[in-house]
Amino acid sequence: MNLTVVDSVVLFVYLLGILLVGLACARKSQSTEHFMAAGRSMAGWVVGLSIFGTFLSSITFIGNPGKAFQDNWNGWVFSLSLPLAGWIAVRVFVPFYRRGSALSAYEHLEQRFGLWARSYVSMLYLLMQVARSGMILSGVSLAVSQLTGLPMSTVIVVAGALITLYTMLGGIEAVIWTDVVQSLVLGVGALVILAMILLKLPEGPGSLMSVAGEANKLSLGSWKANFVEPTIWVMLIYGVAINLTNFGIDQSYVQRFLTAKDDAAAARSVWIGVILYVPISLVFFLIGTSLWTLDRTDERAFAELREQVIEQRVDVGTGSVERTKETSEPSPSVPATVSDEELGDKVLPFFIVHHLPMGLTGLLIAAIIAAAMSSVDTSLNSSATVFLQDFYKRYLNAQASETVQMRVLYGATLCIGLAGIGVGLFAASHKSLLDVWWNWSGLLAGGMLGLFLLSVFAHRAWMGPALLAAILGTLVIAWVNPPAAESLPTAWREWLDSPAMSLPRQFLHKNLAGTAGTLVIFFVGWGLSWLWPRPAGSLQEE
Repeated sequence: MNLTVVDSVVLFVYLLGILLVGLACARKSQSTEHFMAAGRSMAGWVVGLSIFGTFLSSITFIGNPGKAFQDNWNGWVFSLSLPLAGWIAVRVFVPFYRRGSALSAYEHLEQRFGLWARSYVSMLYLLMQVARSGMILSGVSLAVSQLTGLPMSTVIVVAGALITLYTMLGGIEAVIWTDVVQSLVLGVGALVILAMILLKLPEGPGSLMSVAGEANKLSLGSWKANFVEPTIWVMLIYGVAINLTNFGIDQSYVQRFLTAKDDAAAARSVWIGVILYVPISLVFFLIGTSLWTLDRTDERAFAELREQVIEQRVDVGTGSVERTKETSEPSPSVPATVSDEELGDKVLPFFIVHHLPMGLTGLLIAAIIAAAMSSVDTSLNSSATVFLQDFYKRYLNAQASETVQMRVLYGATLCIGLAGIGVGLFAASHKSLLDVWWNWSGLLAGGMLGLFLLSVFAHRAWMGPALLAAILGTLVIAWVNPPAAESLPTAWREWLDSPAMSLPRQFLHKNLAGTAGTLVIFFVGWGLSWLWPRPAGSLQEE
């Protein structure tokens, strides 16, 4: 399907406006202080909307409705952990970082445990942001490719290039102000989509509760004390761990705290982001459940999408489509039914394209693109800051001039943007965007939070115990949730499935891998610091 003229104009005006915001901020971003910290002068509500916009990535916009469509509201439990994480952030993390003048969240780790700790966590952060950027670009390409008929790869490359451009031009101030605009577009877009779906239900909006309720689609999950299945407890623990990692040691959040004009504004920004995201994330799960209800009460609503999935299974990696020489019809060996899982990440973009009036389609496509922009731009700017502070200045040129530092920031932004585009092209072949992201985020983030907690709360800890604990914690993460296990050779997969290697997976869900690693790093490091006294003269924060 091609965009109408009206939709094209709406989309073009939005993208042009975002680019102009980046250009407007470019004048102020000629110094490293403004490029990385916006002069430490931003209002709390502005920073808060920026944090909210970062939460609302295309993983939320596409992935959460997809999960609700194919399952239930279990994923929303993750959002319910945000208030606790936000309270801890305001009480502990915000004052901790604003007491100092460092622009890197990881400089503190070198003071406590040595250069290896700072470099280890910084490298983990860069890897995680590249992976996150790629997943988000992959998500936005689902919608735009359905709208225009362009290949997902083309959408990923074009969107990634645009985001990289305005982030390079305007620095963190451009990131924050564009996030403000994008968060408003996202919030309004979500409410408009939900209203349009409810109006299209054949039996009226009230049928959502009856039809979806009978199918258990509104369930938050099981309350059983079972840590192997994605129960409510598993999702709460996982959510607290990931959100504490975000607020506590994620450079993109720490950098936002530092841009605020004072401590009160920084604390206010956290609460604004939390208070806005919890209900809006519920709206996205409502959207997914409403789409499922529409599918069950109107068999024509997504009939065309089901046909497309059957024809394109070879492209999404769910099977192969065999066609005879005489006909273009799939052979009888291809299943004629399509599961909810196969439709999950595709159903919302399809609804936007085929069921919304002219003009509104362009606006909501702009909202989906905004979801990607508001997260990827943050990742690019914060990653460039980490590269400059924790690698270039620390290893190569500590006394670099202002001009050289700006060149490094521009170059790092460009390179990280290109890397994110590459990951996005790879991620486009995965079936469930949200499952892939949750898998890898827990794996990459576990070691970061564990080391940070050890440095702040275990005052006896020093380099030796911290290093051993980090190694052990990383091994535990890989043991509980082996990365990319499905792509390993058969012999390796059989070894991973052996009784000894699969033991943790008999007791813990894969989403708890990062939590397990965090606990191992903290308690092993704390325990070893008592058994292995700190030598005189070793690094220790006073």
